[in-house]
Amino acid sequence: MEEKKSQSASKNPKKVNLVDHHSIKHILDESVTEIVTSRGYVEDYVVLNGILQLVIYVKEKNAILFTYPPKDSFTSTGLVVSSKLPRFSDLYTLEIASADPKSISANRPVQFTKSVTQWFTEGGILVEGLFWKDVEALINEYQKEPKKSK
Repeated sequence: MEEKKSQSASKNPKKVNLVDHHSIKHILDESVTEIVTSRGYVEDYVVLNGILQLVIYVKEKNAILFTYPPKDSFTSTGLVVSSKLPRFSDLYTLEIASADPKSISANRPVQFTKSVTQWFTEGGILVEGLFWKDVEALINEYQKEPKKSK
């Protein structure tokens, strides 16, 4: 898997205009979707048409991905992955939560807020390895078993 990541990164580096916050958010969100689905989560909304996008935007403002639970998982809920990159800010917030927060198998939501400057070169190329590492760490944190109190 590590080899696949490095091969795809060297063949088709993801490049953005660093002064366009929409393109930065888009490339990061696209990468998050790749990372989450590579971990066994299946995307819930496969057919992304204009009406569905409008509904998602109006109802779930920052949500970028809805998933089913992984195939061989004991959990019965998928994920809702949300992101924010406010205009005129370099701080990208990524949150992972349960698609059904009231479910007994739902874990607590986790998030990070980091500067996008650590994931891009001066030329606007996404350093995918660093970004993958941060997103995978967040997924791992979400998947941890909650500690039971006595």
